[in-house]
Amino acid sequence: MALLPILHYPDPRLHKKAKPVQVVDDRIRQLVRDMAQTMYDAPGVGLAATQVDVHERVIVIDVTDDRSGLMVLINPEILSRSEERKVYEEGCLSVPGVYDEVERPSQIRVRALNENGEPYEFDADGLLAVCVQHEIDHLDGKVFVQYLSPLKQSRIKTRLKKAEREAARA
Repeated sequence: MALLPILHYPDPRLHKKAKPVQVVDDRIRQLVRDMAQTMYDAPGVGLAATQVDVHERVIVIDVTDDRSGLMVLINPEILSRSEERKVYEEGCLSVPGVYDEVERPSQIRVRALNENGEPYEFDADGLLAVCVQHEIDHLDGKVFVQYLSPLKQSRIKTRLKKAEREAARA
């Protein structure tokens, strides 16, 4: 397993739309293992392949406190969304140190393939629903800050570019 470098907003590669995985093979399973290790090390609760500059539809998620609930979603799709919406504070490994409120459907039904290429479906609410929607957005080339006002987006870009420059000088 290897730690993968995580792209940081506003890197244009974060806006590239991921392609469906054609076959779940050893290469994809290794990607899943590396993504899981990267997510846990960061630490985070979700990671999309787009964030590690692999533009295929692969997500890893673990919303448990003890890291016992790793979920692998290959070619995920949201089958249904509740009418009810909820606001949650979101953060992102690609937008370090930035947290803001985003409104999303409170419940969803999802279909995906697991790491063996087997299809499965599940219902999600709460943090899991937020995480799945957030990570699927990444696969579609969207970063959560795009739900925020243009002024907030501009401030976030400025702050992250400044932090990047300071880190490069250190």
